[in-house]
Amino acid sequence: MKDLKRAYYYLFYSFYRFWEKTSCLKFLSDWKSVVCIGTLEIWFILSLGIYYTVITKDVTDLSFKMPIVFVPFLIIVLTKYFVFVHTDVWKDYVKEFDKLPKEQNRKGSWIVFAIVVFVISNLIFSFYLMSQIDWSKYR
Repeated sequence: MKDLKRAYYYLFYSFYRFWEKTSCLKFLSDWKSVVCIGTLEIWFILSLGIYYTVITKDVTDLSFKMPIVFVPFLIIVLTKYFVFVHTDVWKDYVKEFDKLPKEQNRKGSWIVFAIVVFVISNLIFSFYLMSQIDWSKYR
């Protein structure tokens, strides 16, 4: 569990360093990193929902007011708030990960890049699968 937590903070650290290097508004890097992680999680959950819809051919109209949409979104937002924003523990992790050897940070950055590419391509692929179904047969 501790390794999973460190990996999660390393994901945050990678986004944080990215925003620190590329953004003119460096004072918001922690917030932008939290938004990036939350977005990736929402996209991953969305792709799982789309795969479920494609497999079951279950046509459901989803809106933000429905609990199946709102509850996971709320859990993600609250988790991000309590893990990153509410406490300043992330600052300790940033200092710790800054001390890692450059080669180890480079490998970690590539792993984070692979995760981001996987989530984005997974979402695109799930939309592609959904577009291949003739939904008029199932309504």
